Amino acid sequence: MPRRIIHLHPQAPALPAAGAACNGCGVCCALEPCPLGILVTRARSGRCAALQWDDAQQRYQCAWIASPARVTRLEGTWLNRGVAALATRWIAAGQGCDAAVQVEPDQGHG
Repeated sequence: MPRRIIHLHPQAPALPAAGAACNGCGVCCALEPCPLGILVTRARSGRCAALQWDDAQQRYQCAWIASPARVTRLEGTWLNRGVAALATRWIAAGQGCDAAVQVEPDQGHG
């Protein structure tokens, strides 16, 4: 994979080991959208539009799971619960980290 620079929140956790539980580091979604993100946004590259930072939890989350009303624009409906459940399955949330990338922290180079 070619070298790419992504910008993450300074408090974001480090990329977990392959297969370890997702910790909300945001690396995978900042690199490119998952199949769900591609389907919904039609963007095949770049940061996923559904990637959101959660200040309270100090981690990144997928808006399709954490706040589906933000992306569906439907407030308080049963549909949002269904969207979150399907998104959790489609992106394999909780199945283990599969971001096969090497991360290097910024060394202060501009």
